[in-house]
Amino acid sequence: MIISRLDPGADDYARRREAMLAKLAELDAEHAKAVAGGGAKYVERHRRRGKLLARERIELLVDPDSPFLELSPLAAWGSDFPVGASVVTGIGVIEGVECLISANDPTVRGGASNPWTLRKTLRAADIAFENRLPYVNLVESGGADLPTQKEIFIPGGRIFRDLTRLSAAGIPTIALVFGNSTAGGAYVPGMSDYTVMVRERAKVFLGGPPLVKMATGEESDDESLGGAEMHARVSGLADYLAADEHDALRIGRRVVGSLHWRKQGAEPYPVREPAYPAEELLGIVPEDLKVPFDPREVIARVVDGSAFEEFKPLYGASLVTGWARLHGYPVGVLANARGVLFSEEAQKATQFIQLANQTRTPLVFLQNTTGYMVGKEYEQGGIIKHGAMMINAVSNSTVPHLTVVMGASYGAGNYGMCGRAYGPRFLFSWPSAKSAVMGPAQLAGVLSIVGRAAAGARGQVYDEEADAAMRAMVEAQVEAESLPFFLSGRLYDDGVIDPRDTRTVLGLCLSAVNSAPVPEPAGFGVFRP
Repeated sequence: MIISRLDPGADDYARRREAMLAKLAELDAEHAKAVAGGGAKYVERHRRRGKLLARERIELLVDPDSPFLELSPLAAWGSDFPVGASVVTGIGVIEGVECLISANDPTVRGGASNPWTLRKTLRAADIAFENRLPYVNLVESGGADLPTQKEIFIPGGRIFRDLTRLSAAGIPTIALVFGNSTAGGAYVPGMSDYTVMVRERAKVFLGGPPLVKMATGEESDDESLGGAEMHARVSGLADYLAADEHDALRIGRRVVGSLHWRKQGAEPYPVREPAYPAEELLGIVPEDLKVPFDPREVIARVVDGSAFEEFKPLYGASLVTGWARLHGYPVGVLANARGVLFSEEAQKATQFIQLANQTRTPLVFLQNTTGYMVGKEYEQGGIIKHGAMMINAVSNSTVPHLTVVMGASYGAGNYGMCGRAYGPRFLFSWPSAKSAVMGPAQLAGVLSIVGRAAAGARGQVYDEEADAAMRAMVEAQVEAESLPFFLSGRLYDDGVIDPRDTRTVLGLCLSAVNSAPVPEPAGFGVFRP
Protein backbone atom coordinates (compact mmCIF):
# COMPACT_ATOMS: atom_id res chain seq x y z
CA MET A 1 0.00 0.00 0.00
CA ILE A 2 1.16 3.54 -0.78
CA ILE A 3 2.09 5.47 2.38
CA SER A 4 1.02 9.06 1.77
CA ARG A 5 3.37 11.89 2.67
CA LEU A 6 0.87 14.60 1.82
CA ASP A 7 0.35 17.11 4.65
CA PRO A 8 -3.17 18.61 4.38
CA GLY A 9 -2.24 21.06 7.13
CA ALA A 10 0.66 22.61 5.21
CA ASP A 11 0.47 26.13 3.80
CA ASP A 12 1.37 25.03 0.25
CA TYR A 13 -1.39 22.41 0.37
CA ALA A 14 -3.90 25.10 1.38
CA ARG A 15 -2.77 27.38 -1.45
CA ARG A 16 -3.05 24.60 -4.01
CA ARG A 17 -6.47 23.62 -2.72
CA GLU A 18 -7.80 27.18 -2.91
CA ALA A 19 -6.44 27.58 -6.44
CA MET A 20 -8.12 24.36 -7.52
CA LEU A 21 -11.42 25.34 -5.90
CA ALA A 22 -11.31 28.64 -7.81
CA LYS A 23 -10.82 26.74 -11.08
CA LEU A 24 -13.69 24.41 -10.18
CA ALA A 25 -15.96 27.40 -9.60
CA GLU A 26 -15.14 28.56 -13.14
CA LEU A 27 -15.86 25.05 -14.42
CA ASP A 28 -19.26 25.03 -12.68
CA ALA A 29 -20.12 28.33 -14.34
CA GLU A 30 -19.26 26.97 -17.79
CA HIS A 31 -21.23 23.77 -17.17
CA ALA A 32 -24.19 25.93 -16.14
CA LYS A 33 -24.11 27.55 -19.59
CA ALA A 34 -24.45 24.13 -21.21
CA VAL A 35 -27.32 23.18 -18.90
CA ALA A 36 -29.07 26.48 -19.70
CA GLY A 37 -29.32 25.45 -23.36
CA GLY A 38 -30.76 28.19 -25.53
CA GLY A 39 -31.54 30.39 -22.54
CA ALA A 40 -34.59 31.11 -20.36
CA LYS A 41 -36.77 32.39 -23.22
CA TYR A 42 -36.43 29.25 -25.35
CA VAL A 43 -36.54 26.89 -22.38
CA GLU A 44 -39.85 28.44 -21.31
CA ARG A 45 -41.23 28.25 -24.85
CA HIS A 46 -40.25 24.57 -24.99
CA ARG A 47 -42.01 23.90 -21.67
CA ARG A 48 -45.16 25.72 -22.80
CA ARG A 49 -45.37 23.19 -25.60
CA GLY A 50 -45.55 20.46 -22.98
CA LYS A 51 -42.11 19.11 -23.78
CA LEU A 52 -39.31 17.81 -21.58
CA LEU A 53 -35.80 19.22 -21.74
CA ALA A 54 -32.97 17.04 -23.09
CA ARG A 55 -31.48 16.28 -19.67
CA GLU A 56 -34.95 15.60 -18.24
CA ARG A 57 -35.51 13.02 -20.96
CA ILE A 58 -32.21 11.37 -20.10
CA GLU A 59 -33.00 11.38 -16.38
CA LEU A 60 -36.30 9.58 -17.00
CA LEU A 61 -34.69 7.14 -19.43
CA VAL A 62 -31.86 5.89 -17.20
CA ASP A 63 -32.33 3.68 -14.15
CA PRO A 64 -33.32 5.58 -10.97
CA ASP A 65 -30.33 6.75 -8.89
CA SER A 66 -27.86 5.44 -11.46
CA PRO A 67 -24.93 7.60 -12.61
CA PHE A 68 -24.83 9.37 -15.96
CA LEU A 69 -21.35 10.14 -17.26
CA GLU A 70 -21.83 13.20 -19.45
CA LEU A 71 -19.26 13.53 -22.23
CA SER A 72 -17.89 16.68 -23.86
CA PRO A 73 -20.18 19.09 -21.96
CA LEU A 74 -17.96 22.05 -22.93
CA ALA A 75 -18.03 21.32 -26.67
CA ALA A 76 -18.02 24.56 -28.71
CA TRP A 77 -16.59 26.57 -25.78
CA GLY A 78 -14.86 29.66 -27.13
CA SER A 79 -16.64 29.41 -30.50
CA ASP A 80 -19.58 31.35 -31.92
CA PHE A 81 -21.93 28.57 -30.82
CA PRO A 82 -23.45 27.91 -27.38
CA VAL A 83 -21.47 25.81 -24.92
CA GLY A 84 -22.57 22.19 -25.20
CA ALA A 85 -23.07 22.31 -28.99
CA SER A 86 -26.87 21.77 -28.78
CA VAL A 87 -26.58 18.09 -27.92
CA VAL A 88 -26.10 16.11 -24.70
CA THR A 89 -24.08 12.88 -24.89
CA GLY A 90 -22.98 10.42 -22.25
CA ILE A 91 -23.07 6.91 -20.82
CA GLY A 92 -26.04 5.87 -18.72
CA VAL A 93 -27.54 2.64 -17.43
CA ILE A 94 -30.94 1.63 -18.89
CA GLU A 95 -32.56 -1.53 -17.52
CA GLY A 96 -29.15 -2.54 -16.17
CA VAL A 97 -27.46 -2.02 -19.55
CA GLU A 98 -24.75 0.59 -20.10
CA CYS A 99 -25.74 2.61 -23.16
CA LEU A 100 -24.38 5.56 -25.08
CA ILE A 101 -27.13 8.20 -25.03
CA SER A 102 -27.30 11.20 -27.35
CA ALA A 103 -30.05 13.81 -26.91
CA ASN A 104 -30.65 16.84 -29.12
CA ASP A 105 -31.29 20.08 -27.21
CA PRO A 106 -34.20 21.68 -29.08
CA THR A 107 -33.93 24.91 -27.03
CA VAL A 108 -30.78 25.76 -29.05
CA ARG A 109 -31.87 26.77 -32.55
CA GLY A 110 -34.43 23.96 -32.61
CA GLY A 111 -31.71 21.35 -32.00
CA ALA A 112 -30.03 22.21 -35.31
CA SER A 113 -26.57 20.69 -35.81
CA ASN A 114 -23.60 23.02 -36.07
CA PRO A 115 -19.99 21.93 -36.76
CA TRP A 116 -19.36 21.25 -33.07
CA THR A 117 -22.58 19.24 -32.77
CA LEU A 118 -21.26 17.08 -35.57
CA ARG A 119 -17.89 16.52 -33.92
CA LYS A 120 -19.52 15.70 -30.60
CA THR A 121 -22.00 13.30 -32.23
CA LEU A 122 -19.28 11.52 -34.17
CA ARG A 123 -17.23 11.13 -30.99
CA ALA A 124 -20.25 9.59 -29.24
CA ALA A 125 -20.70 7.08 -32.06
CA ASP A 126 -17.00 6.16 -31.90
CA ILE A 127 -17.32 5.48 -28.16
CA ALA A 128 -20.40 3.32 -28.71
CA PHE A 129 -18.68 1.32 -31.46
CA GLU A 130 -15.32 0.79 -29.74
CA ASN A 131 -16.84 -0.14 -26.39
CA ARG A 132 -19.85 -2.10 -27.72
CA LEU A 133 -22.48 0.10 -26.10
CA PRO A 134 -26.08 0.15 -27.38
CA TYR A 135 -26.67 3.60 -28.90
CA VAL A 136 -29.85 5.47 -27.95
CA ASN A 137 -30.72 8.68 -29.82
CA LEU A 138 -33.29 11.08 -28.31
CA VAL A 139 -34.21 12.97 -31.45
CA GLU A 140 -35.61 16.46 -31.89
CA SER A 141 -33.66 18.42 -34.45
CA GLY A 142 -34.35 20.72 -37.33
CA GLY A 143 -31.37 19.28 -39.21
CA ALA A 144 -28.26 21.21 -40.19
CA ASP A 145 -27.57 24.78 -39.12
CA LEU A 146 -27.83 26.12 -42.67
CA PRO A 147 -25.37 29.05 -42.40
CA THR A 148 -22.64 26.51 -41.58
CA GLN A 149 -23.79 23.77 -43.97
CA LYS A 150 -20.48 23.84 -45.84
CA GLU A 151 -18.78 22.47 -42.70
CA ILE A 152 -21.52 19.94 -41.94
CA PHE A 153 -22.94 18.47 -45.13
CA ILE A 154 -20.08 16.32 -46.43
CA PRO A 155 -18.54 15.09 -43.12
CA GLY A 156 -22.03 14.81 -41.64
CA GLY A 157 -22.77 11.80 -43.78
CA ARG A 158 -20.64 9.81 -41.35
CA ILE A 159 -23.44 10.01 -38.77
CA PHE A 160 -25.58 7.70 -40.88
CA ARG A 161 -22.64 5.50 -41.86
CA ASP A 162 -21.85 5.06 -38.17
CA LEU A 163 -25.42 3.96 -37.41
CA THR A 164 -25.24 1.25 -40.08
CA ARG A 165 -21.79 0.11 -38.91
CA LEU A 166 -23.02 -0.19 -35.33
CA SER A 167 -25.97 -2.27 -36.46
CA ALA A 168 -23.76 -4.45 -38.67
CA ALA A 169 -21.49 -5.08 -35.67
CA GLY A 170 -24.47 -6.30 -33.67
CA ILE A 171 -24.61 -3.16 -31.50
CA PRO A 172 -28.26 -2.07 -31.19
CA THR A 173 -29.29 1.44 -32.26
CA ILE A 174 -32.51 2.94 -30.93
CA ALA A 175 -34.19 6.23 -31.87
CA LEU A 176 -36.84 7.92 -29.73
CA VAL A 177 -38.32 10.74 -31.81
CA PHE A 178 -39.92 13.56 -29.80
CA GLY A 179 -40.28 16.25 -32.45
CA ASN A 180 -38.83 17.25 -35.79
CA SER A 181 -36.37 14.92 -37.47
CA THR A 182 -36.17 16.43 -40.90
CA ALA A 183 -34.06 16.42 -44.06
CA GLY A 184 -30.87 14.42 -43.45
CA GLY A 185 -31.94 14.02 -39.83
CA ALA A 186 -34.75 11.76 -40.99
CA TYR A 187 -32.15 9.06 -41.59
CA VAL A 188 -31.41 8.77 -37.85
CA PRO A 189 -34.72 7.00 -37.16
CA GLY A 190 -34.58 5.53 -40.66
CA MET A 191 -31.26 3.82 -40.02
CA SER A 192 -31.85 2.80 -36.40
CA ASP A 193 -32.72 -0.78 -35.46
CA TYR A 194 -35.66 0.34 -33.33
CA THR A 195 -37.69 3.54 -33.77
CA VAL A 196 -40.23 5.02 -31.35
CA MET A 197 -42.28 8.09 -32.34
CA VAL A 198 -44.45 10.32 -30.18
CA ARG A 199 -48.01 10.75 -31.46
CA GLU A 200 -48.81 14.27 -32.76
CA ARG A 201 -45.27 15.41 -31.96
CA ALA A 202 -42.81 13.44 -34.07
CA LYS A 203 -42.34 14.75 -37.61
CA VAL A 204 -40.02 12.73 -39.83
CA PHE A 205 -39.66 13.66 -43.50
CA LEU A 206 -36.94 14.33 -46.05
CA GLY A 207 -38.65 17.56 -47.11
CA GLY A 208 -41.33 19.53 -45.27
CA PRO A 209 -44.55 20.83 -46.84
CA PRO A 210 -42.95 24.05 -48.20
CA LEU A 211 -40.11 22.15 -49.87
CA VAL A 212 -42.50 19.55 -51.30
CA LYS A 213 -44.67 22.37 -52.68
CA MET A 214 -41.64 24.00 -54.34
CA ALA A 215 -40.23 20.73 -55.68
CA THR A 216 -43.38 18.94 -56.86
CA GLY A 217 -46.29 21.37 -56.55
CA GLU A 218 -47.96 18.91 -54.14
CA GLU A 219 -50.01 20.25 -51.22
CA SER A 220 -49.45 18.39 -47.94
CA ASP A 221 -49.40 18.87 -44.19
CA ASP A 222 -46.94 17.76 -41.50
CA GLU A 223 -49.01 14.83 -40.29
CA SER A 224 -49.79 13.23 -43.66
CA LEU A 225 -46.26 13.86 -44.87
CA GLY A 226 -44.29 12.64 -41.87
CA GLY A 227 -46.37 12.35 -38.72
CA ALA A 228 -45.91 9.58 -36.17
CA GLU A 229 -49.34 8.07 -36.85
CA MET A 230 -48.66 7.90 -40.59
CA HIS A 231 -45.25 6.28 -40.07
CA ALA A 232 -46.73 3.75 -37.63
CA ARG A 233 -49.71 2.82 -39.87
CA VAL A 234 -48.64 3.54 -43.46
CA SER A 235 -44.88 3.82 -44.10
CA GLY A 236 -43.83 1.38 -41.37
CA LEU A 237 -40.91 3.61 -40.34
CA ALA A 238 -42.14 3.73 -36.72
CA ASP A 239 -41.88 0.45 -34.82
CA TYR A 240 -43.67 1.85 -31.78
CA LEU A 241 -46.21 4.67 -31.46
CA ALA A 242 -45.97 6.45 -28.10
CA ALA A 243 -48.84 8.39 -26.56
CA ASP A 244 -46.53 11.08 -25.15
CA GLU A 245 -42.92 11.69 -24.20
CA HIS A 246 -43.11 9.72 -20.95
CA ASP A 247 -44.58 6.78 -22.86
CA ALA A 248 -41.79 6.98 -25.45
CA LEU A 249 -39.18 6.83 -22.69
CA ARG A 250 -41.01 3.88 -21.10
CA ILE A 251 -41.04 2.07 -24.44
CA GLY A 252 -37.34 2.89 -24.94
CA ARG A 253 -36.51 1.32 -21.58
CA ARG A 254 -38.57 -1.74 -22.51
CA VAL A 255 -36.72 -2.10 -25.82
CA VAL A 256 -33.33 -2.00 -24.08
CA GLY A 257 -34.56 -4.49 -21.50
CA SER A 258 -35.59 -6.92 -24.25
CA LEU A 259 -32.11 -6.91 -25.82
CA HIS A 260 -30.85 -9.43 -23.24
CA TRP A 261 -27.54 -7.59 -23.48
CA ARG A 262 -24.48 -9.10 -21.82
CA LYS A 263 -21.02 -7.72 -21.21
CA GLN A 264 -18.24 -9.63 -22.97
CA GLY A 265 -15.20 -8.25 -21.15
CA ALA A 266 -13.53 -8.97 -17.83
CA GLU A 267 -15.42 -9.35 -14.56
CA PRO A 268 -14.23 -7.04 -11.76
CA TYR A 269 -12.84 -8.25 -8.44
CA PRO A 270 -14.44 -7.08 -5.17
CA VAL A 271 -14.02 -3.33 -4.72
CA ARG A 272 -12.04 -1.69 -1.91
CA GLU A 273 -12.15 2.03 -1.22
CA PRO A 274 -8.84 3.94 -1.16
CA ALA A 275 -7.20 4.45 2.23
CA TYR A 276 -7.12 8.24 1.72
CA PRO A 277 -9.99 10.65 1.01
CA ALA A 278 -10.60 11.92 -2.53
CA GLU A 279 -11.05 15.42 -1.08
CA GLU A 280 -7.27 15.61 -0.66
CA LEU A 281 -6.80 15.48 -4.44
CA LEU A 282 -7.63 19.18 -4.51
CA GLY A 283 -4.32 20.17 -2.90
CA ILE A 284 -1.80 18.09 -4.85
CA VAL A 285 -1.19 19.89 -8.16
CA PRO A 286 0.80 23.17 -7.85
CA GLU A 287 -0.44 26.32 -9.57
CA ASP A 288 2.96 26.57 -11.26
CA LEU A 289 3.20 23.41 -13.34
CA LYS A 290 6.99 23.72 -13.44
CA VAL A 291 6.93 22.63 -9.79
CA PRO A 292 6.91 18.81 -9.66
CA PHE A 293 4.55 16.75 -7.53
CA ASP A 294 4.46 13.06 -6.64
CA PRO A 295 1.79 11.25 -8.69
CA ARG A 296 1.76 8.45 -6.11
CA GLU A 297 -0.30 10.83 -3.96
CA VAL A 298 -2.91 10.83 -6.75
CA ILE A 299 -2.71 7.08 -7.28
CA ALA A 300 -3.18 6.49 -3.54
CA ARG A 301 -6.51 8.34 -3.64
CA VAL A 302 -7.80 6.68 -6.83
CA VAL A 303 -6.95 2.96 -6.78
CA ASP A 304 -8.54 0.23 -4.66
CA GLY A 305 -7.16 0.05 -1.15
CA SER A 306 -4.40 2.51 -2.18
CA ALA A 307 -2.54 -0.70 -3.14
CA PHE A 308 0.07 -0.18 -5.87
CA GLU A 309 2.74 -2.65 -6.98
CA GLU A 310 5.35 -0.34 -8.45
CA PHE A 311 7.34 -1.62 -11.43
CA LYS A 312 11.04 -0.65 -11.78
CA PRO A 313 10.84 1.95 -8.95
CA LEU A 314 14.61 2.67 -9.05
CA TYR A 315 14.92 3.01 -12.84
CA GLY A 316 13.61 5.92 -14.88
CA ALA A 317 12.30 7.62 -11.75
CA SER A 318 10.61 10.47 -13.67
CA LEU A 319 7.93 8.00 -14.73
CA VAL A 320 6.01 5.94 -12.16
CA THR A 321 4.68 2.62 -13.44
CA GLY A 322 2.89 -0.17 -11.63
CA TRP A 323 -0.12 -2.42 -11.14
CA ALA A 324 -3.32 -1.74 -9.23
CA ARG A 325 -7.05 -2.33 -9.23
CA LEU A 326 -9.63 0.37 -9.81
CA HIS A 327 -13.25 -0.38 -8.89
CA GLY A 328 -12.23 -4.02 -9.00
CA TYR A 329 -10.67 -3.89 -12.47
CA PRO A 330 -6.91 -4.64 -12.83
CA VAL A 331 -5.04 -1.72 -14.40
CA GLY A 332 -1.50 -0.73 -15.25
CA VAL A 333 -0.69 2.88 -14.34
CA LEU A 334 1.85 5.21 -16.01
CA ALA A 335 2.22 8.55 -14.22
CA ASN A 336 4.70 11.37 -14.79
CA ALA A 337 6.67 12.22 -11.66
CA ARG A 338 8.98 15.07 -12.71
CA GLY A 339 7.62 16.11 -16.07
CA VAL A 340 10.55 15.35 -18.37
CA LEU A 341 10.85 11.95 -20.04
CA PHE A 342 14.43 10.69 -20.45
CA SER A 343 15.64 7.62 -22.35
CA GLU A 344 15.31 5.47 -19.22
CA GLU A 345 11.67 6.47 -18.76
CA ALA A 346 10.87 5.78 -22.40
CA GLN A 347 12.44 2.31 -22.27
CA LYS A 348 10.72 1.53 -18.97
CA ALA A 349 7.34 2.60 -20.37
CA THR A 350 7.86 0.49 -23.50
CA GLN A 351 8.53 -2.65 -21.48
CA PHE A 352 5.62 -1.93 -19.12
CA ILE A 353 3.16 -1.44 -22.00
CA GLN A 354 4.30 -4.72 -23.54
CA LEU A 355 3.76 -6.50 -20.20
CA ALA A 356 0.26 -5.03 -19.89
CA ASN A 357 -0.55 -6.29 -23.36
CA GLN A 358 0.68 -9.78 -22.47
CA THR A 359 -1.74 -9.93 -19.54
CA ARG A 360 -4.52 -7.99 -21.37
CA THR A 361 -4.51 -5.34 -18.63
CA PRO A 362 -6.00 -1.87 -19.38
CA LEU A 363 -3.63 1.08 -19.01
CA VAL A 364 -4.27 4.34 -17.17
CA PHE A 365 -2.05 7.29 -18.16
CA LEU A 366 -1.78 10.16 -15.65
CA GLN A 367 -0.19 13.01 -17.60
CA ASN A 368 2.05 15.76 -16.25
CA THR A 369 4.83 15.98 -18.80
CA THR A 370 6.87 18.69 -20.48
CA GLY A 371 7.96 16.21 -23.15
CA TYR A 372 11.12 14.26 -23.97
CA MET A 373 14.45 15.70 -22.85
CA VAL A 374 16.42 17.78 -25.35
CA GLY A 375 20.11 18.64 -25.52
CA LYS A 376 23.33 17.29 -27.08
CA GLU A 377 23.95 14.69 -24.37
CA TYR A 378 20.44 13.29 -24.67
CA GLU A 379 20.36 13.34 -28.47
CA GLN A 380 23.63 11.42 -28.53
CA GLY A 381 22.21 9.04 -25.92
CA GLY A 382 19.35 8.11 -28.26
CA ILE A 383 16.37 10.06 -26.88
CA ILE A 384 14.71 10.09 -30.32
CA LYS A 385 14.84 6.33 -30.83
CA HIS A 386 13.86 5.62 -27.22
CA GLY A 387 10.95 8.06 -27.39
CA ALA A 388 9.97 6.43 -30.69
CA MET A 389 9.95 3.03 -28.96
CA MET A 390 7.54 4.33 -26.33
CA ILE A 391 5.27 5.95 -28.93
CA ASN A 392 5.39 2.74 -31.00
CA ALA A 393 4.29 0.76 -27.95
CA VAL A 394 1.44 3.18 -27.16
CA SER A 395 0.32 3.28 -30.79
CA ASN A 396 0.09 -0.47 -31.23
CA SER A 397 -1.05 -1.50 -27.77
CA THR A 398 -4.53 -3.04 -28.07
CA VAL A 399 -5.63 -3.02 -24.43
CA PRO A 400 -7.99 -0.17 -23.46
CA HIS A 401 -6.23 3.08 -22.62
CA LEU A 402 -7.69 5.71 -20.27
CA THR A 403 -5.91 9.08 -19.97
CA VAL A 404 -6.21 11.84 -17.38
CA VAL A 405 -4.31 15.10 -17.94
CA MET A 406 -3.54 16.38 -14.43
CA GLY A 407 -1.02 19.08 -15.27
CA ALA A 408 1.28 19.77 -18.21
CA SER A 409 0.93 17.91 -21.49
CA TYR A 410 3.53 19.40 -23.79
CA GLY A 411 5.33 18.30 -26.92
CA ALA A 412 5.79 14.65 -27.83
CA GLY A 413 5.17 13.81 -24.17
CA ASN A 414 1.50 14.23 -25.03
CA TYR A 415 1.92 11.50 -27.63
CA GLY A 416 3.98 9.10 -25.53
CA MET A 417 1.51 9.43 -22.64
CA CYS A 418 -1.43 8.59 -24.92
CA GLY A 419 -2.90 11.96 -25.87
CA ARG A 420 -6.00 12.31 -28.04
CA ALA A 421 -4.22 11.44 -31.29
CA TYR A 422 -3.34 8.00 -29.90
CA GLY A 423 -6.91 6.84 -29.48
CA PRO A 424 -7.46 6.37 -25.74
CA ARG A 425 -10.90 4.94 -25.09
CA PHE A 426 -11.52 7.98 -22.87
CA LEU A 427 -9.52 11.10 -22.05
CA PHE A 428 -10.36 13.58 -19.29
CA SER A 429 -8.62 16.69 -17.97
CA TRP A 430 -8.39 18.33 -14.58
CA PRO A 431 -8.95 22.11 -14.41
CA SER A 432 -5.19 22.43 -13.77
CA ALA A 433 -4.27 20.90 -17.14
CA LYS A 434 -2.42 22.68 -19.94
CA SER A 435 -1.45 21.31 -23.34
CA ALA A 436 0.52 22.71 -26.28
CA VAL A 437 3.57 22.14 -28.48
CA MET A 438 5.62 23.64 -25.64
CA GLY A 439 5.19 26.11 -22.79
CA PRO A 440 4.20 29.68 -23.73
CA ALA A 441 7.52 31.25 -22.66
CA GLN A 442 9.55 28.58 -24.46
CA LEU A 443 7.56 28.93 -27.68
CA ALA A 444 7.84 32.72 -27.64
CA GLY A 445 11.55 32.42 -26.91
CA VAL A 446 12.11 30.08 -29.84
CA LEU A 447 10.37 32.52 -32.20
CA SER A 448 12.50 35.34 -30.80
CA ILE A 449 15.75 33.40 -31.40
CA VAL A 450 14.69 32.54 -34.95
CA GLY A 451 13.72 36.15 -35.69
CA ARG A 452 16.97 37.49 -34.24
CA ALA A 453 19.02 35.05 -36.35
CA ALA A 454 17.08 35.98 -39.49
CA ALA A 455 17.69 39.69 -38.89
CA GLY A 456 21.41 39.03 -38.37
CA ALA A 457 21.61 37.05 -41.60
CA ARG A 458 20.11 40.00 -43.46
CA GLY A 459 22.50 42.44 -41.78
CA GLN A 460 19.62 44.24 -40.06
CA VAL A 461 19.42 45.65 -36.55
CA TYR A 462 16.99 43.60 -34.51
CA ASP A 463 13.97 45.54 -33.23
CA GLU A 464 13.99 44.78 -29.49
CA GLU A 465 10.77 46.67 -28.84
CA ALA A 466 8.89 44.71 -31.51
CA ASP A 467 10.45 41.50 -30.16
CA ALA A 468 9.11 42.20 -26.65
CA ALA A 469 5.65 42.90 -28.04
CA MET A 470 5.76 39.73 -30.14
CA ARG A 471 6.82 37.62 -27.17
CA ALA A 472 4.05 39.03 -24.98
CA MET A 473 1.43 38.42 -27.68
CA VAL A 474 2.60 34.86 -28.40
CA GLU A 475 2.80 33.97 -24.71
CA ALA A 476 -0.74 35.25 -24.13
CA GLN A 477 -2.11 33.40 -27.16
CA VAL A 478 -0.41 30.09 -26.34
CA GLU A 479 -1.43 30.36 -22.69
CA ALA A 480 -5.08 30.90 -23.69
CA GLU A 481 -4.99 28.05 -26.20
CA SER A 482 -3.35 25.70 -23.68
CA LEU A 483 -6.12 25.93 -21.09
CA PRO A 484 -8.48 23.03 -20.46
CA PHE A 485 -11.73 24.86 -21.37
CA PHE A 486 -10.30 25.80 -24.78
CA LEU A 487 -9.06 22.26 -25.44
CA SER A 488 -12.25 20.63 -24.17
CA GLY A 489 -14.30 22.99 -26.36
CA ARG A 490 -12.52 21.47 -29.36
CA LEU A 491 -13.18 17.92 -28.10
CA TYR A 492 -9.51 17.22 -27.45
CA ASP A 493 -10.77 15.52 -24.30
CA ASP A 494 -14.05 13.96 -23.19
CA GLY A 495 -14.57 16.47 -20.42
CA VAL A 496 -12.94 18.55 -17.69
CA ILE A 497 -13.59 16.82 -14.38
CA ASP A 498 -13.33 17.60 -10.68
CA PRO A 499 -10.21 15.77 -9.39
CA ARG A 500 -12.37 14.32 -6.61
CA ASP A 501 -14.44 12.50 -9.25
CA THR A 502 -11.44 10.85 -10.92
CA ARG A 503 -11.92 7.43 -9.33
CA THR A 504 -15.64 7.39 -10.13
CA VAL A 505 -15.15 8.55 -13.72
CA LEU A 506 -12.40 6.00 -14.39
CA GLY A 507 -14.51 3.27 -12.77
CA LEU A 508 -17.45 4.07 -15.04
CA CYS A 509 -15.13 4.04 -18.06
CA LEU A 510 -13.57 0.70 -17.08
CA SER A 511 -17.03 -0.79 -16.71
CA ALA A 512 -18.02 0.59 -20.12
CA VAL A 513 -14.94 -0.72 -21.95
CA ASN A 514 -15.67 -4.18 -20.57
CA SER A 515 -18.97 -4.25 -22.41
CA ALA A 516 -16.73 -5.16 -25.34
CA PRO A 517 -14.67 -8.37 -25.54
CA VAL A 518 -11.05 -8.36 -24.38
CA PRO A 519 -9.12 -7.14 -27.46
CA GLU A 520 -6.85 -9.35 -29.53
CA PRO A 521 -3.12 -9.37 -28.62
CA ALA A 522 -0.97 -6.52 -29.87
CA GLY A 523 1.50 -6.63 -32.73
CA PHE A 524 4.19 -4.00 -32.35
CA GLY A 525 6.19 -2.26 -35.03
CA VAL A 526 9.98 -2.45 -35.32
CA PHE A 527 11.75 -1.22 -32.18
CA ARG A 528 15.00 0.55 -33.11
CA PRO A 529 17.73 -0.74 -30.72
